[in-house]
Amino acid sequence: MGVKRVVRRPRPAHVAPLVRTAGRHSFPSSHATSAAAAAVAYGALGARVIPPLAAAMCLSRLIVGVHYPSDVAAGAALGVLTARIGARWMSGGVHD
Repeated sequence: MGVKRVVRRPRPAHVAPLVRTAGRHSFPSSHATSAAAAAVAYGALGARVIPPLAAAMCLSRLIVGVHYPSDVAAGAALGVLTARIGARWMSGGVHD
């Protein structure tokens, strides 16, 4: 949400959204961020069904008309990065 407040990119106006959204800003997609982070985290635990579900979530944000493709791509990248940093921190790889 912090990145959304800084970037302040409006949601697509060229299509009528099929779902309601909590805010007016679209970059990056919070759904894509969360889904990608979950895919990385659960994937590390061996859950193979999560990455396809995460991809479906990312695609759904485009289908329902609430994000541009770059919103979803940036959100997914942010989610992967966050999950990897979190995993490294949890394993003791990052120190103060």
